[in-house]
Amino acid sequence: MTFRLASGKWTLPQFLAIFCGGLAAASESGQGVSGPEAGAVERAFTPEERINIGVYEAVNRGVVNINTKATVATGLFLLEVPSEGAGSGIVLDRQGHVLTNFHVVEGAREIQAMLYDGSSHAARVVGIDPATDVAVIKVDAPEAILHPVAFGMSNDLRVGQRVFAIGNPFGLERTLTTGIISSLNRSLPTKTGRTIKSIIQTDAAINPGNSGGPLVDSGSRLIGMTTAIASRTGQSAGVGFAIPVGTLSRIVPQLIKQGKVVRPDAGIARVYQSDVGLVVAELSPEGPAERAGLRGFKIIRGRRRQGPFTVETSRVDRSGADLIIAVAGQAVRTADDFLSAVESRNPGEQVLITVEREGHKLDVPVVLDAEK
Repeated sequence: MTFRLASGKWTLPQFLAIFCGGLAAASESGQGVSGPEAGAVERAFTPEERINIGVYEAVNRGVVNINTKATVATGLFLLEVPSEGAGSGIVLDRQGHVLTNFHVVEGAREIQAMLYDGSSHAARVVGIDPATDVAVIKVDAPEAILHPVAFGMSNDLRVGQRVFAIGNPFGLERTLTTGIISSLNRSLPTKTGRTIKSIIQTDAAINPGNSGGPLVDSGSRLIGMTTAIASRTGQSAGVGFAIPVGTLSRIVPQLIKQGKVVRPDAGIARVYQSDVGLVVAELSPEGPAERAGLRGFKIIRGRRRQGPFTVETSRVDRSGADLIIAVAGQAVRTADDFLSAVESRNPGEQVLITVEREGHKLDVPVVLDAEK
């Protein structure tokens, strides 16, 4: 038998002689063969590696692997076909509340949540908010294996700050990826037509299955929930997005308590965007804006004779409509600006809406109602 190495060809006796000689030399020098009984040196980690390890060990038990089953209508006769989905979740408390994305559980008839110990438990939806792609589910699991993730803050984040994403990409449970905050205050459209503000952009690898998982800082505190990626292939391209924890903190208590988010309503049903602000087109009947005296378009009705008939006519008078230029001192240029300014408040609060009317600027106090 011969052995072909990079330097040539050796016979078996030659190879054994060289190998045994190497062992003897190592024994004489005290090096020996490494192994558990040989007193191996403890592995040394860099400061950066220690942070990575510490974050993972602090957070990974609070990450849930969510699997769903649903049925979708397909084909010419809209036959219902079984469909499966997967995503991630964040343990909120020891009562079993888990935070995730609405699109992870949307339409699900059955939800199974796998915890860090490999145990799988049935779950049900507690509350949803499609406008922000947020949902809360409740897992029927013992308190001892529920490990909540600590909430941090998102109002002091900086571009370049190191972040960590933990999730279940492609079903691979509790996978850690690292990166930085690439940008802040991004906007992300949702299926409802609304826009989520203050989105965090990161280059940490986020793939299908990561949705609903935590984005945490180097102190192991939650700063966002991963929700989407920008990719032409459906896989990570280094552009991922997370909903900031500031938004989650306002939404989650309402979802747990009442199953939905009750947003404030100013009673303005329709606006037109202009170069200088929003023209009020229509007010909700007896709504907050109408009660406060804001003005929209007027429908002017009339009658005229046409031969033997009386014809009823109507026209829209736009000349008296208010032009909204600010809400609570914040300039607004789009409908989304207006909604963001109003929805940062609570029903029952008073907000000043600044309008231009007949060449004059007015501050109109409006007491917000609950959205119906």
